[in-house]
Amino acid sequence: MRQCRRLAFYGAVVVATAMLASAPGEARAQSQSPGWVEPPATALRASPTRDIDFLFGALKAAPDDTSAKAIEDRIWTQWLASGSDTVNLLMMRVKTAVDKEDFDLAVRLLDAIIEIRPGYAEAWNRRATVFYLKKDFSNALADLRQVLRREPRHFAALAGLGTIMQEIGDDKSALAAYRAALALHPRLKGMADKVRTLTQTVEGRPI
Repeated sequence: MRQCRRLAFYGAVVVATAMLASAPGEARAQSQSPGWVEPPATALRASPTRDIDFLFGALKAAPDDTSAKAIEDRIWTQWLASGSDTVNLLMMRVKTAVDKEDFDLAVRLLDAIIEIRPGYAEAWNRRATVFYLKKDFSNALADLRQVLRREPRHFAALAGLGTIMQEIGDDKSALAAYRAALALHPRLKGMADKVRTLTQTVEGRPI
């Protein structure tokens, strides 16, 4: 049970700083959270340079997985930019709290971040994941709705939404979320397989 709670903090959420992420922690996150999308460490150190609409157009047209991943990283760069040193510091503290499995402290810190920057979708995204780790699916889903209200193209939030819906047994809603994520990011790792499997389950036929 304890092991199950150590699902990736990096998946559907933003990581505030690459400096605090240890290699063993990253490996554990990758191996235990196939439903969540991980923001790349390289994006955390970069600055937004391209219009995000352009990037989403390029993402759909990407000819191969390598190109798609490079574009995905640039999109994360846009999403990760908080524009506030205070928010960045608090995000670092949230990361530390989650690593220690102090989820209540992480939520309190994220409450403060959202108070400072209510428009910062990644704070909602991270809090959704902390609620998920607490098995508080109701609040996790509420926060994912806030993410998607601010950025309807947030394929990571859609993937997280699908993960929760699938876990609670609503395969039809999970399939809809996964399909929406795949439409935005046709080469999102593992998503085509999820859509294919759930399509067979929900609709009784392959895609």
